[in-house]
Amino acid sequence: SGSFCALCFPFPFAVSERVLHQQLKRAMSNVNLSRMFRGKFRTNTCRIVLLTSLVWLLIDVILIVNYADCPSSGGGSSWLCKRSTEYDVESPRAAQQQKQQRHAVAPEDDDPIVGMEEIDTDSNNLGDPGGNGGGGGGGGGFDNSMPRTYRPQELKKWRVAPTVGENYGRPGEMGKPVKIPSSQQELMKEKFKENQFNLLASDMIWLNRSLTDVRHHDCKKKHYPAKLPTTSIVIVFHNEAWSTLLRTIWSVINRSPRPLLKEIILVDDASEREHLGRQLEDYVKTLPVSTIVLRTVKRSGLIRARLLGAKHVKGQVITFLDAHCECTEGWLEPLLARIVLDRKTVVCPIIDVISDETFEYVTASDQTWGGFNWKLNFRWYRVPAREMQRRNHDRTAPLRTPTMAGGLFSIDRDYFYEIGSYDEGMDIWGGENLEMSFRVWMCGGTLEIAPCSRVGHVFRKSTPYSFPGGTSQIVNKNNARLAEVWLDGWSEFYYNINPGFTYRYRFYLLRAEFRLFSAPLKHILSSMLEFYVAFVTFVVLFLFLFLTAHTLIPVFAWKV
Repeated sequence: SGSFCALCFPFPFAVSERVLHQQLKRAMSNVNLSRMFRGKFRTNTCRIVLLTSLVWLLIDVILIVNYADCPSSGGGSSWLCKRSTEYDVESPRAAQQQKQQRHAVAPEDDDPIVGMEEIDTDSNNLGDPGGNGGGGGGGGGFDNSMPRTYRPQELKKWRVAPTVGENYGRPGEMGKPVKIPSSQQELMKEKFKENQFNLLASDMIWLNRSLTDVRHHDCKKKHYPAKLPTTSIVIVFHNEAWSTLLRTIWSVINRSPRPLLKEIILVDDASEREHLGRQLEDYVKTLPVSTIVLRTVKRSGLIRARLLGAKHVKGQVITFLDAHCECTEGWLEPLLARIVLDRKTVVCPIIDVISDETFEYVTASDQTWGGFNWKLNFRWYRVPAREMQRRNHDRTAPLRTPTMAGGLFSIDRDYFYEIGSYDEGMDIWGGENLEMSFRVWMCGGTLEIAPCSRVGHVFRKSTPYSFPGGTSQIVNKNNARLAEVWLDGWSEFYYNINPGFTYRYRFYLLRAEFRLFSAPLKHILSSMLEFYVAFVTFVVLFLFLFLTAHTLIPVFAWKV
């Protein structure tokens, strides 16, 4: 073997052994390098997988936004926007109604009132079972003998209320914020706890304070029927501050056409503060409008207190307001003008914001409408393009809304009781706004927002009141009742999202003659329902791609 090695290699055998050892060492280093390369490759692969997943997540978010939302202005380029336009084919009666309203406007006349002879109210009688009730949710399963319009003798002539002039030098005039001196900051914080708003600032503001005209400029050119129904204002309060309650009352009196203001009904829900007792009763006797104070024996809550006030209403229309509002110029006429055309139309104003800290009047967007999530919480959503198209992109035209906030709205008195009024089984507060919204849509009515009617409201960050059993327990109970009575099979969505709350109701007989939940709302809430379908679809797609990438790519990398 030695001679063989000597012939094969030009070096001695000992040298060849050393060379072989070096080659073996070099081979081992190559193996380590390969392993290191593979480790780096796996690390880079994981980075690529994660980066790819993030890219897919971003794509999913973009697609969900594009599919689920329609721009409030413009054509609406998403698939859902294009599909949803199929649902808004108006009935000939609704088109005729809008045409009559357009002809009723006299552009060359500065008087915002038109004669009743210019509006054929008989043609607005949409009481036939198959009609659409003012282009909304009427007919189709809920028929009754209630006329859609008023008799001429039930209506009143009116004139525009004079503008409240600015009182120069007073805090908060023209809706400006109130500044509290540094020396009174501690007092301000102490008073804030009483009502969860700046009571010191509120007390500094004049009860008849002036406000800027925040309406859209085209609203000032609007013309309304010369005769409108009268309304009774119902205001429920519990331990309300003196200044906010009276400012609400005076804003109603000062900015409402006096012939249309039948009365103001104040419902005291077992208040404990001294100024809301005899002092309030003596004060309302001095008001220029008939005002009465009703009192509950014990704490009843907003729902039952409103029902108490509604029982004493004498006007044709009930207008519910909260106790810390300020009505602006021309707020009432747009509400009553919609109801005079169709008594089954329920109308809400745009709710502006009065700051709880400075009492500054801040205008809200007219590009939102009411909706809800599957926890049955009310939410504001952007108006979809299909509704803007239905209104011909006229920002002053009435806006059909799926639900309402519930604090401020006008409803015909007879229609209020025809649909069952509020559910007396609901306690205190919470859920009544959605419940009333569903009643309206499913009982032959239409729910609208009048953009030319604006009312300010003090929005508090937390409630100053305590409820027996706790706020969340009461709201959950009311929402469960709402789900069982009105949502048909859709109630399972509520219980799936609220698994810890299993208290259920079975009161289907309450709405035996009303239509199913899916019938009137499938068009109104189509974009919302399709949002959830699109969302679930893309979540499933994303999970599939994510799991596939994390399973197959590392296996492939390992084999390589």
